Amino acid sequence: MLPFVTAPVIAVDLPPVSIRGGPGRHEMPPGIDALQLSDWSDAVLAAADDAGFDRFVLVGHSLAGLTLGDVARRAPERVAHLVFVSALAPPQGENGLSAMAPEMMERVGGGLTDAVVAELFCNDMDDAQTRFVLDHFGTDAVQIMLEPVDRAGIPPALPTTYVRLSRDQALTRSAQDASIAALRAVPGGTVAVIDLDSGHNAMISHPAELAAILNAIA
Repeated sequence: MLPFVTAPVIAVDLPPVSIRGGPGRHEMPPGIDALQLSDWSDAVLAAADDAGFDRFVLVGHSLAGLTLGDVARRAPERVAHLVFVSALAPPQGENGLSAMAPEMMERVGGGLTDAVVAELFCNDMDDAQTRFVLDHFGTDAVQIMLEPVDRAGIPPALPTTYVRLSRDQALTRSAQDASIAALRAVPGGTVAVIDLDSGHNAMISHPAELAAILNAIA
């Protein structure tokens, strides 16, 4: 998707980087179980520093919705706009796991096999795109989904947009609507919603369309 974005942009690999694609993506590197949401937020802020971004539009997809809120809480003066792309946004004090749709939890109960990954994350992709996802899908620091979220310190007036993906099989429409409701529950806060006819990984299946939304925001 990055070639379609007109503003300066970086894609942040959250720690541990070794599981973000490549031969080590299925490993359990030392220390992964000790990672906290603050470690992911640290990585985002460090990447912004390295890129020379004093202020930025912060975009998060899926589980990265947890990181968006934490960065905005810790450094609200640096965030110009929050963009949740079919991203988890649990109610204040709850955790990421509580924001997952029950039907998805049931579907992944037997493990994230290639068939399950293709069904949940690649339902609108061609064979090459599906292969790309399967070749990059691996382990994650799932314990972060058990951390209660804290939005204290996020300015209610901080512009926020939710890109709702209509064909998402992983975060269903009801799960996305629940996240939108949680974001709107902040006193004084507003959330703009933009619908995109896409499955879960819009940056792969609909990169130009998603980039157009981000370009307009930026």
